[in-house]
Amino acid sequence: MNFIEIIGDSTLYNFHSHTQFCDGRASMELFAREAVAQGFSHYGFSPHSPIPINSPCNMLQTDVPLYLAEAERIKNEYGDHLTFFTSMEIDYLGDDWGPSHPYFSSLPLDYRIGSVHFIPSQEGEYIDVDGRFNNFKMKMERYFHNDIRYVVETFYRQSSRMLQAGGVDIIGHFDKIGHNAGHYHEGIEDEQWYQQLVNNLIDLIISTGVTVEINTKAREDHNRFFPGTRYWNRLKNAGVPIIVNSDAHYPDLINASRLETITLFHNL
Repeated sequence: MNFIEIIGDSTLYNFHSHTQFCDGRASMELFAREAVAQGFSHYGFSPHSPIPINSPCNMLQTDVPLYLAEAERIKNEYGDHLTFFTSMEIDYLGDDWGPSHPYFSSLPLDYRIGSVHFIPSQEGEYIDVDGRFNNFKMKMERYFHNDIRYVVETFYRQSSRMLQAGGVDIIGHFDKIGHNAGHYHEGIEDEQWYQQLVNNLIDLIISTGVTVEINTKAREDHNRFFPGTRYWNRLKNAGVPIIVNSDAHYPDLINASRLETITLFHNL
């Protein structure tokens, strides 16, 4: 899916949002109404995909038909105002589960966001390393033996394997581990080995031609983007397709920090 051709010069789009089917805080109906009210041209729903482990943030597989039906209803009801898309943000859990799994190919999805939120502990148990730092810090001790380098290296290894497996149209917030890792170990993102991991992933992004989102979810509260601004020039100079998503969990945040971010990127 060529997002750049679809959106053209439009700045009012968002391809990453979460509603009642996962950890979003409002119904798809309310998100759709807000997109119409704000004059969006394109809007994508992307609940966290079903996964074969317990997670309070991911949609249930039994809810997938309900989600698809609601997406179709919204397209029919509001399609005269803007173009809606049906997607999922799909977690990569190794060779047996991810965007390339035949299950997701069997669904009528317009595109697939591939993201890493879970990584295996040293004992092989998949643990969510996303979310708030206090939880991350607790998990570092409980599951990862306080080995932050293991966590970071595993996150980027999983990200690379996800891209190599295929099925990804957009790679979601590809350096997000740096947020929690940076709180846990100040300055870690400035260390050479860390930046080499990110640049190795960017090499793979360039070679696969996948679209990169600049995710604005943490801009207002934490003054940062995913990926960080230090990598934008390299992505831009390599001609990597870029879209700016707000990763909204509330309807009023569907355009949060997006216009500012688009301006910053174009002015590089």
